[in-house]
Amino acid sequence: MTEKQRLSDVTWKKWGPYVSNREWGLVREDYSANGDAWNYTNHDTAEAKTYRWGEEGICGICDDWQKLIFSVGFWNKKDKMVKERFFGLSNGQGNHGEDVKEYFYYLDSTPTHSYMKMLYKYPQNAFPYEDLLKTNAERSKSDAEYELIDTGIFDRNEYFDIFIEYAKESQNDILVKLTIINKSENEASLNIMPGVWFRNTWNWGYDDYKPQLSSDEATTIKVHHKDLNVKNVYAKQSLKTLFCDNETNNERLYQSSNLSRYCKDGINDFIINNNSSAINPNDIGTKACFFIDENFKAKETKTFEFRISDKDLTEPFKDFEEIFDGRKKESDEFYNEIQKGMQSDDEKMVQRQAFAGMLWNKMYYHYNVEKWLKGDPGEVNPPKSREKIRNYDWKHLNNEHIISMPDKWEYPWYATWDLAFHAISFSLIDPDFAKYQLKLFLFEWYMHPNGQLPAYEWDFSDVNPPVHAWAVFKVFKIDEYLNDKPDLQFLESAFQKLLMNFTWWVNKKDNNGNNIFEGGFLGLDNIGVFDRNSMLPNGEQLEQADGTSWMAMFALNMMRIALELALYNNVYEEMAMKFFEHFLSIAHSLDNMGDENFGLWDEEDEFFYDAISSKDGNHMYLKLRTIVGLIPMFAVEVIDDEVIEKLPNFKKRMYWVLKNKPELAALVSHWEVKGHDSKHLLSLLRGHRLKRLLSRMLDANEFLSDYGVRALSKVYEQNPYAVSLNGIDYSVKYTPAESDSGLFGGNSNWRGPIWFPINYLIIESLQSFFFYYSPDFMVEYPTGSGSYSNLDQISDALSKRLSKIFLKDENGNRPVNGQYPKFQTDPDFKDYILFYEYFHGDSGRGVGASHQTGWTGLIAKILQPKFPKKEIAESETEKPEDVKS
Repeated sequence: MTEKQRLSDVTWKKWGPYVSNREWGLVREDYSANGDAWNYTNHDTAEAKTYRWGEEGICGICDDWQKLIFSVGFWNKKDKMVKERFFGLSNGQGNHGEDVKEYFYYLDSTPTHSYMKMLYKYPQNAFPYEDLLKTNAERSKSDAEYELIDTGIFDRNEYFDIFIEYAKESQNDILVKLTIINKSENEASLNIMPGVWFRNTWNWGYDDYKPQLSSDEATTIKVHHKDLNVKNVYAKQSLKTLFCDNETNNERLYQSSNLSRYCKDGINDFIINNNSSAINPNDIGTKACFFIDENFKAKETKTFEFRISDKDLTEPFKDFEEIFDGRKKESDEFYNEIQKGMQSDDEKMVQRQAFAGMLWNKMYYHYNVEKWLKGDPGEVNPPKSREKIRNYDWKHLNNEHIISMPDKWEYPWYATWDLAFHAISFSLIDPDFAKYQLKLFLFEWYMHPNGQLPAYEWDFSDVNPPVHAWAVFKVFKIDEYLNDKPDLQFLESAFQKLLMNFTWWVNKKDNNGNNIFEGGFLGLDNIGVFDRNSMLPNGEQLEQADGTSWMAMFALNMMRIALELALYNNVYEEMAMKFFEHFLSIAHSLDNMGDENFGLWDEEDEFFYDAISSKDGNHMYLKLRTIVGLIPMFAVEVIDDEVIEKLPNFKKRMYWVLKNKPELAALVSHWEVKGHDSKHLLSLLRGHRLKRLLSRMLDANEFLSDYGVRALSKVYEQNPYAVSLNGIDYSVKYTPAESDSGLFGGNSNWRGPIWFPINYLIIESLQSFFFYYSPDFMVEYPTGSGSYSNLDQISDALSKRLSKIFLKDENGNRPVNGQYPKFQTDPDFKDYILFYEYFHGDSGRGVGASHQTGWTGLIAKILQPKFPKKEIAESETEKPEDVKS
């Protein structure tokens, strides 16, 4: 059975890398009176505290309901604790917010996780916990982060390379291989503790069923759980098994009595302190591990084998290598097919690691807000203050699914607009999972009854850019291309729910009823002059160019989906008309807010700006050039004349509107004028405005970097933008990497870096404009160079700039690896790729969360050869006789 065939059988995804890299410091584990999530649970209490909603581990796997978890612990005989979880700084400890301080790399995974591989680099000397905490605390916002490599712990190569591989023999029979290499010139010792445990589901007062692990020999742990097929965990090499319970050590943390004699930290206590009373001598419990004690000679490599199985095997390792070799071969075959047409081996490697990062960042996510607010019947009642704590108005939200995370350490919770971009990359390798992820957030246990989509667990009511409809249609077309048939059920069901979301935006985020939309951060954090979530002191209103542009894009996306559905059911023509007219109204408002001659396009600067509207009717531009002013480009749709001709009712209404409402028609690109190959363009930008925006965007002195488009114009590096409002002075300075401001929370770093979601939408938009204008529409690129390119060439050039971040340059260096020579030249580092949250606006080095393959995983799509444009851009399928709606 090949990997592509397996994708049709969801049981092959029963087990996967669904374990968080961090469960401490999360909202859903916070039961404090004041919502202080970062301090209620922390790294130092994690080894002794049982979690309520999920589990964490190093390169862990679990079943899709996270009943049983497998993960690996290590001890170098010098650390103060067993390495059971990755260390990092909390939001308050890092000078730029939360930050993992470990080096691990996702190297491979098939979509069904039939084969997976990752690498963890574990130091042989005492891990510098205190140094990392102390030095980062001493640094300011203007200083760089103090990283693990800065401590010198890797200077003499005194570390282990630990490769962890998984291969499935069948859906519930999983082989595990650890390949451990001593990179040092000296002998080194290592304790290895592959462990299994049950997520605690018995203490909360709903179901007192308690599963059990047991053992009667050093190389086998027996699994007893009424809901699992797994029976045994085998070890080829093990000195003994160690057992305790997944129960909080109340005596240690709270000076109160324990529910179990053998608590969650029992194995750690035994290993570190030789406390034999901390582990169960009867070899039973709900948490267990194998214990391996190994000495490694200089440069020595050793392999360790384990198996999680639903069978009783007398020789569990007899066919071990044969199964592993088969799964690795199938993984290679799968990606060889995906990567047809890619010329460079380096590009293939980067893309495959990007896909691996996407797949390894899938996680079991569980959060029932009502239960979290009320507390569990088996626990002490929470304080009264929790009745109105964060997310109290999302009591309907009940999530328990496998979800794509932005980063399982820094962001081990979903973010709705991030996930829309994740789905684009997933659609190349697993379209069904991409569609499932997008539909998930439209279900009634995610979407608010009022139609709002949940943003993220720190504040479900925050507002993300409305890109869900865009992602739905994009994934629909990619899936149609790859599978040679349209999934109309997916598209129609998503459209119906997106109608509710669109209505929420119209009712809640258009405060003045003038089709100018506010959204607060809208995912852009501190890109603006001040906190865009805050009320202005004298009742002024912030009119957001990006909020309005996102809504114009949303309206066009909905119109395009309705047109597609109308090809199969003409009822949807009416919905297409509705969104066509709504888009025109939004476009009108950008140029004329209400009945006043004021819009968000500044004729003097020829750029889109946010504006302040006062109660007395006056307006003032905030003339700060940011990516906010580029977002109007995203509202663009190109439709074949052939599609319009198939929809006579839509065509009739469209021409009526254009004839009878010329004030609307005049504001948008020439819908009635057929472009290249008889195509129609609907956009916020006519040719002149598009060229003026591009002249800024493609100027190296402003937005254009060697590595993509910056979030803020570089002109503000030497001349910061300044404005005074109500006697308060505000300023914004270009900072190409970490933010110098803590105004909006720890990790708000958008004042200059390059980030992939916006760059990707720029590239997509340029391709759409090219699709209409043809090669004859030329723009100076770069601005001031005297050279001209068409929009397709420019989109390709921007793609190459983004790709340069990861690919080797002429000196063999990768800009993403930054200023550390070891990362650039050491063969044990230089070809392992981290996909950061964003990238230095001038050098391309990685910044922010280090494993945010989520939206940065778009590099996989950027590196992928283009689909034939006509097939992926428009539907040419005749309406089948057997398709009824």
